[in-house]
Amino acid sequence: MREQLLRPPQPFPAQQSAHDHPAALRAHGGTISFFPGASGVQMGDIQYFEASNVIVNAGGGAADKSIDGWEIVLKNTAPNALYNSSARYDAPKCDEDTRVEVTSEIMAWLEDRGAPQRLLCMTGAAGSGKSALQQTVAEKCSKGALKQQIKSMEDPFILSQSLEAQMVALIVDPLRRLRDLGVNVCSLPYAILIDGLDECKEEDRQAELLTAIRRCLLADDLPFRIFIASRPEWAIRTALEPGGHLHEMAYHIQLSDKYDASADMRRYLRRRFEDIGLRIGDSKWFTEGDIETLVRAASGQFIYVATVYKYISERRASPAERLKIVLTWTPHKGQAARPFEALDTLYTNILLNAKKAYEAVDSHHGRDFLLLFRAHHINIRGFRMYGSGQQHSANSFSVHWLGLEARAEESLISDLRSLVVPEKDDNFVNFRLRLYHKSFSDFLEQESRAKDLFVPAARVEAYIAKCFMQRIIECRLNFNSLPNRWEKLSLPEDLRGSLKMAVNYLPSFLCNTAAFDNEFVVFTQNGGWSRIDKLLPLLYHHNDWPFTEIRGWIEDLYQFTDNVKVREPKVATVISKFVKKWDPEFKEWILARSRRN
Repeated sequence: MREQLLRPPQPFPAQQSAHDHPAALRAHGGTISFFPGASGVQMGDIQYFEASNVIVNAGGGAADKSIDGWEIVLKNTAPNALYNSSARYDAPKCDEDTRVEVTSEIMAWLEDRGAPQRLLCMTGAAGSGKSALQQTVAEKCSKGALKQQIKSMEDPFILSQSLEAQMVALIVDPLRRLRDLGVNVCSLPYAILIDGLDECKEEDRQAELLTAIRRCLLADDLPFRIFIASRPEWAIRTALEPGGHLHEMAYHIQLSDKYDASADMRRYLRRRFEDIGLRIGDSKWFTEGDIETLVRAASGQFIYVATVYKYISERRASPAERLKIVLTWTPHKGQAARPFEALDTLYTNILLNAKKAYEAVDSHHGRDFLLLFRAHHINIRGFRMYGSGQQHSANSFSVHWLGLEARAEESLISDLRSLVVPEKDDNFVNFRLRLYHKSFSDFLEQESRAKDLFVPAARVEAYIAKCFMQRIIECRLNFNSLPNRWEKLSLPEDLRGSLKMAVNYLPSFLCNTAAFDNEFVVFTQNGGWSRIDKLLPLLYHHNDWPFTEIRGWIEDLYQFTDNVKVREPKVATVISKFVKKWDPEFKEWILARSRRN
């Protein structure tokens, strides 16, 4: 019967004489005999623990039909993922004198068995060196490791069950059985290192693993200390935030924010460049200025300098020439050199996964993730309008410029937190977005690198102009009976703000955009310019419209009229009539304001 085949090993009969115990036999100079007087017994590999007078049979002979749990585990493992696997030749790890501070902090935490938090979560931007730190710590821990084999297990389908069930069956229960047999489990290896949690493709699986670790491995009677490294994606980020289920019990290292790796990157490059100098017989093939330029370009991203070194050190190429390519590289059509190919692959994969996740949400139906994110990316550096750069808070930009819901940028970058971080502005009031790495910004701006993910700035500007025109046309105001001041418009405050920005900035985006569909034609036909005409006096009397913007507003409309008069002469004529009307009015308004001031 199945129950008999799966029966766990039974202890020896209780009536066994104390002198029959193997330890007792040795004490009396005898030999070990497990079945005295028996014959025809077949035994395979056997292991035993001398603890509380109990022998644990861990295997059987060829005729034994019981399930070998270790074999089941081996068949379902990925040996290439082992920290010392031969498949991981030249695995990333820290040089001996680099990342010393963070490595020391991690090792101190691992070795402090009395520390209150037994879970360490290290999050960091893509390419910040998380895997290298994991590899280094794993090698340090392996020096005191003890291999444990799992031989007995009742369920052959355990690896098809939930992660929590697997942890209980393969780790927790065997350890507790050893403890019950008298083994000091605190003397066994206790560090569990998990790298790349974010590489689990499904967020729910990431969350399931974190929940299983909390419920199973952090129990008070177990000795484990668990070190997880991950990009700050949704599952681990929400678990570690205030109110998250790991917030109180986890020790959190935010690698990208806490540690400046610049000095380590200098040492890394200098050592390797010196090695190249020995190989080519030229110790002066690079300068310290070259290293400083590369470190600045890395923006704290260790993968950047590693990628650069790998490209430069190609044996069949000139290191000096390849270094020059990296330092002076600008993309152009047909360019064969691709020094940042590894980085580009990383950025491409992260963006594609984020795009898929964002556009799969039903409330985001019809939205273009890449377009919206590129718009926010340009806003980080600022849009050039009326002779100056205009940068807005992330939420204001989402609502007033893109016409999205409040805090829409949070869901937009939810799966990009390894590359983008929201942070408070200088006044600590509003949030703005910041890219961790300059090289990611370069990637977004260069079609030769971003390829199918590239979104031209002109397309973003055309989209914003479309949003502004739509805002003006769809505004629910009685334009035949407007109040005399902007603040008295019968609109909620956020809609008044959106309408103000639409009127204020529309000419700049129309002027800067080389190509349109027919949105501006429809806008003209639906009375859009007439609506602007009635709103302008209110906007002027609002008293916070700078003179330079007023002058630039008119000049951009003159330019736009010239741009479209060949393609759409009728529309150009309509716009021109309004511009000729507004130009002298603006001059009068500016003069009147100057007199008041």
